[in-house]
Amino acid sequence: MGDAREHTATTLDGNALAGLLGDVFAVDVTMIVTECRGCGRSEPLAEAIVERDASCAIVRCRGCTRTQFTVFDEREGIRIDLGSIGLLRLDRP
Repeated sequence: MGDAREHTATTLDGNALAGLLGDVFAVDVTMIVTECRGCGRSEPLAEAIVERDASCAIVRCRGCTRTQFTVFDEREGIRIDLGSIGLLRLDRP
């Protein structure tokens, strides 16, 4: 039989990714603009919906709730699975 442990996640906004992605990108990651392949919505990462637990953060489009990408916090390091994200863009000041 399968593992019966309860799995809970907290729903946050994109600001929850600052620590995780700050190690990967040497910029304010909350200002990175994402574009959803599902609905075409573009928004700063700070406005995305994030479901976070101890092992990963699932980033969802606020427009259609599709998973854009998932950030895994593993013992070996950070791994990013690019799901339905169309692009990541950081505008120059």
